[in-house]
Amino acid sequence: TNQLAALLDAHWPGAKAIFANIESAIALAFLSRYPTATSAVSLTEKRLAAFCAKQGYSGKKPATVLLARLRSAPGGPADPVLSEGIADAVLAQVSVLSTLNAAIKALDRSIAEKMAVHPDGEIFRSFPRAGTVNAAQILTEWGDAREVFDHPDAIAALAGVTPVTKASGKQRGVSFRWACNKRLRQAITTFAANSRHSSPWAAEIYDRARASGKDHPHATRILARAWVRVIWRCWQDGRPYDPARHGGARHNTEQQAAA
Repeated sequence: TNQLAALLDAHWPGAKAIFANIESAIALAFLSRYPTATSAVSLTEKRLAAFCAKQGYSGKKPATVLLARLRSAPGGPADPVLSEGIADAVLAQVSVLSTLNAAIKALDRSIAEKMAVHPDGEIFRSFPRAGTVNAAQILTEWGDAREVFDHPDAIAALAGVTPVTKASGKQRGVSFRWACNKRLRQAITTFAANSRHSSPWAAEIYDRARASGKDHPHATRILARAWVRVIWRCWQDGRPYDPARHGGARHNTEQQAAA
C-alpha cells in the first residue's frame, strides 16, 4: 500500500485523493480502469457515478465531489511513453494488493469457522471488542492447558504484562518484562486497548493508570493484567464473559447509574 501510495503521489495524485483508502476494493477497481491521469482525461461525472454504482460504492460521496477531488489534485505526466510505464507499475501494485486482500478475506473466513467450533472459541470472543481475529490470536497463544496455568499470574507473566521485580538486601527494582511470549503480549494488549471503548470498567482502570502518570503502553499493560484475571476465571469455569457476573464491571455500572 505504501509503495502504491508513493507511486501515485509522484505520478497520479488524483487517483489517491478520490477515495479514502487506496487499498479498498473500489479504489483498486478504479486504478485498474484508470491507472494514469491520461486514461482518466475523458472521465465525466456521469461515467464516474455509473462506475461507483457498479462497484457498490458505500462512501456516500456524490460523483460531483469525487470528481472534484480528482480534478483538484495535481495532474500526471502527459508523455505517452512515461504514462505507459506508470500504468504498468500501477497495475502491478494493484494486482499484488488485490491478491493480498482476497487472501486476507479467506483467512478471516477460515479463522471464523475454526473459532465457531473450538471449545473455548465462544469464551474468548465474548469479551468487549475482542472480535474474532483478535480473540483467535489470544486463544492460540493462551492455549487450553488449564492444569498448567492454575493461576492468572502465570498467564500474566507469560504475556509480559507484569513487571519484573529484583530485590537484593535493601535494593529493590521493578522493570519491564522482556522475556515473555511476545505474540500473546501483542494480542492481549491490543484487546485491552480496544476494550476500554466498550467497557466502563476497563476505561476506568486505564484512565486511573494514565492519571497516575503512566504512559499509554504502561497503562494498557495494567489493564491487560486486569483482563487476564477475568479471562482466566471465565476460561477455568468454561463460561463466556458476562458483565453482570463480573463484580468490578457490575459495581462500575451501579455507580454510574446512581450518579
